[in-house]
Amino acid sequence: MNIFELLQIDAAVEDIDLQMTPIDTYGLFECRGDMHRVRSRNERYYYFYINNWEKPASLCFMERGIRHAKILAQIYAPQKMIDECVASQGKTYKENSFAIDEQIRSWLKKHIITQADTKKIIPLNCKNKEFQPEELLPEKKREDCLQQEVFLRQEPRIIAEADVPEIFKQHDFFETTYNPGGTFQNFLIRTRDTDTVLDMKTGLMWQLAGSDISSFCQLQRWVTAINQKELSGYNDWRLPTIEEALSLVGSEKGKHGSYIHQCFDSKQGYIYTADRRKPGGYWFVDFRQARLFWASGTFAGGFGRLCRSERTPPPDKN
Repeated sequence: MNIFELLQIDAAVEDIDLQMTPIDTYGLFECRGDMHRVRSRNERYYYFYINNWEKPASLCFMERGIRHAKILAQIYAPQKMIDECVASQGKTYKENSFAIDEQIRSWLKKHIITQADTKKIIPLNCKNKEFQPEELLPEKKREDCLQQEVFLRQEPRIIAEADVPEIFKQHDFFETTYNPGGTFQNFLIRTRDTDTVLDMKTGLMWQLAGSDISSFCQLQRWVTAINQKELSGYNDWRLPTIEEALSLVGSEKGKHGSYIHQCFDSKQGYIYTADRRKPGGYWFVDFRQARLFWASGTFAGGFGRLCRSERTPPPDKN
């Protein structure tokens, strides 16, 4: 049994690019610097990389396409081998996503790719596992919310990196890089349908699912379509600000591999915010790594999850 048969994916081991690196995928999909290699939306790229956002670092198997990106499995390789690979590369692009080296390639060929050792492969996105929006949402009422209500910024801004620490400080949002000791907690309750959830702390209603991976321009057209269809009876859906998106981030990773409540669809691993970066780019919140980051967003760059406000914010004292 090869790795694709184990993961129930219709692909051949020859489709795995053992030379692909995280930098390659950025140039291929985000920056479009090498898009002649991507022939259609149905094409898939498979590769291994080292995720060093959480310690200890882990070896992952990735599937990437024009409109999606997902980790298929975590590979239990010898930790010493992984750590040595990371140490040999120093700080890399995207900070903590590392390419594999020749030692790991040889180990993968022997234990994982053609003769998959089931004890060393932990599937993270099973093909037949469907998203269950009602999963684990508590039956809570407004009077049950003992936490103080907060009003988060709703208007988009252009934000410099130097201003980011203050955002975490103001509400103590959890984030693995800027504020790993953050204690902010939301208060999610069920709504009348299975498409949305309400946060009693922030007064925000959220989509449980979201968009495919797309450019910012494509995403804007998608938001317009959502409002024309009046999702759950409302036509004021919008992209969240940095603060609003961070309010969904929890301090512990769930069984679905994300720092976000399991009622949310985990396919949207990182989402656009409404805020732009100064001097250029867009701000994203990554639920799988619990971090804030920026990228160009000009082409296929991220997913979307929309929100709307259930409460009117207080007047601006300024």
